[in-house]
Amino acid sequence: MGMPPFPEAARQALGDSQLRANLRAATATIRAKRAAVVAERDDWEQLREAGRAIKDRALRDLDTYLLQLEAQVTAAGGTVHWARDADEANRIVAGLVRAAGATEVVKVKSMATQEIGLNEALAAAGITALETDLAELIVQLGHDRPSHILVPAIHRNRAQIRELFRREMPGVDPDLTDDPVALASAARAHLRRAFLAARVAVSGANFAVAETGALVVVESEGNGRMCLTLPEVLISVVGIEKVIPTTADLAVMLQLLPRSATGERMNPYTSFWRGTTPGDGPREFHLVLLDNGRTTALADEIGRDALRCIRCSACLNVCPVYERTGGHAYGSVYPGPIGAILTPQLRGPDPVADSLPYASTLCGACFDACPVKIDIPRALVHLRGKVAHPPGERAAMRAAAWVMARPPRFAVARLAARLGARLARLPGPWRRWTEARDLPTPGESFRDWWDARERP
Repeated sequence: MGMPPFPEAARQALGDSQLRANLRAATATIRAKRAAVVAERDDWEQLREAGRAIKDRALRDLDTYLLQLEAQVTAAGGTVHWARDADEANRIVAGLVRAAGATEVVKVKSMATQEIGLNEALAAAGITALETDLAELIVQLGHDRPSHILVPAIHRNRAQIRELFRREMPGVDPDLTDDPVALASAARAHLRRAFLAARVAVSGANFAVAETGALVVVESEGNGRMCLTLPEVLISVVGIEKVIPTTADLAVMLQLLPRSATGERMNPYTSFWRGTTPGDGPREFHLVLLDNGRTTALADEIGRDALRCIRCSACLNVCPVYERTGGHAYGSVYPGPIGAILTPQLRGPDPVADSLPYASTLCGACFDACPVKIDIPRALVHLRGKVAHPPGERAAMRAAAWVMARPPRFAVARLAARLGARLARLPGPWRRWTEARDLPTPGESFRDWWDARERP
């Protein structure tokens, strides 16, 4: 079933007080941790500027770096596949799994595979996908959708997770508590059997280094490393914007990402892979490079800035809109401020995507937090200009332009506004606005002040 546009979905989310409490507690904790580790770096702004420059350089010469990446991966024993859209990527992955004779795959968290609906496509092909990231596993067991880029189950608290594990996880202790250690232990026991039996794994990547062909995943649990090393076949689905030119560039990114994402100086697990090695790790490696609207975004002089995103979620954690509505209201795998500019470009026009550029107060907190300096408010305003506005809104804007074009008309409008402010409620279609707000009284205008001032 399709998701409703953001305004409708947000109204539903605002009615869930438990959701708001969960989000408020989680985002406040992440913000505090991030602020502490960022404050340790006197050169934080220089790092941000370096990150912006690295991503811009990669995007400017994206074709060159992608071909270099392909050559390096191929030289290391891997196979590169190019996917124009979600359907092509899903067909490639399903074909590779079938060729390996497998009916199950384990996955390390990959937003690209969520974007293309890979789990659903594999299920239609008779293949079961098991998420191994703890938060993704929680979402999967709950037949739910991710609501955060970094913490997909941020909308659930520990008590809710305990009840979910008791209900959905085979063989779990019925006396399981909501202690984090107990919950993690239950998930570990559940996943360990799958790791040891899996023949095929599917991963994403945080970065792909053109210079060496290395792909990189950062994580906190170690489940990703087990996915990357134990199965016989490894398939990595990676958006083409994840490429960066050199290993030296990676050194900058690995300082920006963990601080902005989890509030850590570095992630507990940082895994590199680039091909195959006899007797060690997977015997086959396949890299699926995914476009799915990215070259369209690249052609937009302002919208392309969204492709700088390193999926740290810092913008979500400071956004007052996200904190109140949660990620599900965005109707996309990419929620929050970055999703509001990335989704419309990747997905193209539809009612949900068209509403997302308006899911913001334009306060600018997201821009201040972004480690690669994506000017999200600027992009939001740019994308709003592309949306087909309702006839009533267009008529209102034309009327406002007509009124403001001549001083006498504007003077009459000011007088009407003052008289209207005496009303407790506005009439007609404006009634709903004043049901929840007091109508403001216009103050003294500049013209009135000028006319009444004392003359020398």
